Amino acid sequence: MKKYILLAALAAASPAAAANPFSDVPAGHWSLEAVEALADKGVLTGYPDGAFRGEEPVTRYEMAQATARLLAKEDRLSPEDRKTADRLAAEYAEELDGLGVRVSALEERAGRFSWSGEARSRYQKFTENKDNGKNDSRNGLIRLSARAAVNDRTEVFGRLTSGDIDWDEGGDSSLSMDRMYARHTFGSAALTVGRYELDMGQDKWLSGNAFDGAALRWQPADSLSLSAGFGRFSDADYGSLTEAYKSQYGAAEDDAFGDAESFWAKAETALPFGDLDLDYIHASSFTRTDGSRGGARITGGTLTMPMPDGFRLSGSYHKDTDAPGDPSVWSVGAGFGKMIPEKRWSFRADVGYYSVEEGLYHSGMSGLDIDDRIFLESGHFWLASGDIAVGKNIYMHGEYAFAQDSDDGENTGDTWSISTYYRF
Repeated sequence: MKKYILLAALAAASPAAAANPFSDVPAGHWSLEAVEALADKGVLTGYPDGAFRGEEPVTRYEMAQATARLLAKEDRLSPEDRKTADRLAAEYAEELDGLGVRVSALEERAGRFSWSGEARSRYQKFTENKDNGKNDSRNGLIRLSARAAVNDRTEVFGRLTSGDIDWDEGGDSSLSMDRMYARHTFGSAALTVGRYELDMGQDKWLSGNAFDGAALRWQPADSLSLSAGFGRFSDADYGSLTEAYKSQYGAAEDDAFGDAESFWAKAETALPFGDLDLDYIHASSFTRTDGSRGGARITGGTLTMPMPDGFRLSGSYHKDTDAPGDPSVWSVGAGFGKMIPEKRWSFRADVGYYSVEEGLYHSGMSGLDIDDRIFLESGHFWLASGDIAVGKNIYMHGEYAFAQDSDDGENTGDTWSISTYYRF
C-alpha cells in the first residue's frame, strides 16, 4: 500500500490544517488536505529532509507508528473521530500485533480511559504596579486531564489544575477540579453537561472560560456546526475582580457577571474565502462595571482568511446592545505560520490592533497572558504574540501589548509575558 492511499483512512479522524509541511507534496495534489491535517495532528512526521515520499510503499512499522500516534491523541478528537480511530486500530490489529504493538491495550487505554496534561512556567512584566504593588510576577501551574468512555455514546472528562504557583512569594497552591463534564453523542449531535470550556472571538476577548451548564452541538455538515448553551460564566466571578475594580465600580460579591444566568449560541462555518464564527450571549441582570444594574446582549463574530504562503488575516467584532452606550470590542490582525507542539521549530506569529469600549468586558473573561485590565477601560492598543516549538511537546508562548491609549489617560503601559509549556 502506498502512503497516499493510507491517507484516505487516517485523514477521516483529523481536521484540515493550514499549510503544506512537506517539500515533495505538490500544490493541487488530491492528498494535500489529508497530508496537512495529519501533520498538524503529529500523526505524520515525514523524513529528516522534510520530504513525505508518498509514492513509496507503507511499511508495517510506519503503519503502526501512524495509527498509534492517532490513538494516543484520542483526548483531542471529537467523538465521531475517535470512533474512526478505533475502527482503524481494529482493521490493522494483526499488522500492529506482528510488530509487537499491543493494540488491544492501546484501544482500551484510548477508548476507555486516558490521561494527558501540561505544565507551564511563566514570567509576566507590568510597567504599572498591580494591586499588590508588584510590577512583575513569576509563576507556574500544572494541569492533569482525564477522559473516560462510559459507553459507545457517553464519555466523561475532568481536569485538575494547580492554579498559579507564585515563585516569588512562595507558599502552596491548592489543586482544584476546574473542568468536569459528561458528553452524550447522538449521531451528528452532542450534549454536554457540567463545567466545560467556552471560547468566542479570535481576539481572545472571551477565551479559556469555564461555563457551568449544558450545551448542545449539532454538525449537519463538515463545514458547519451549530452550538447553544445555558448556564453561568463561572470564571467571571467576584473573586476574579481586582481590588481597584471592586472599589471603583462597587460590584456586589453575589451579583457579578458570573452570577447571571446566561444563554449563548455559536455558528461556525467554512466559506470559500475563510472561516466565519458568529456569536451571541444573553445574560440576565447583574451589577455592571459602572455600578448600574442590567443584563447583557452581546452579538458579534470572527472572520479568519488564509492567504498564500502560510499568511492569514483576521478580524473580530462584538457589541453589547443592552449595556449603556452599546460598548463594543473589535480587532484586526495578520499572522504567519502554524505551531505544532510535536514538530520542533514550527512556529506562528501574529500582530493585531484592538479597540475597546468600557462596559462590554468583565474581569476574568480574557484569554490573554498579559495584564487584561486593558479591556476594562475604553481605548486601544497593539498586541504581538507568537509560539515556537523548541522540542517535541515543548513550546514557548509570548505576548507583548504596546502603544496603549486609554480614553481616561490611565494606561497600564506596555506589558509582556513569556511562558514555556510542556505537554504530556
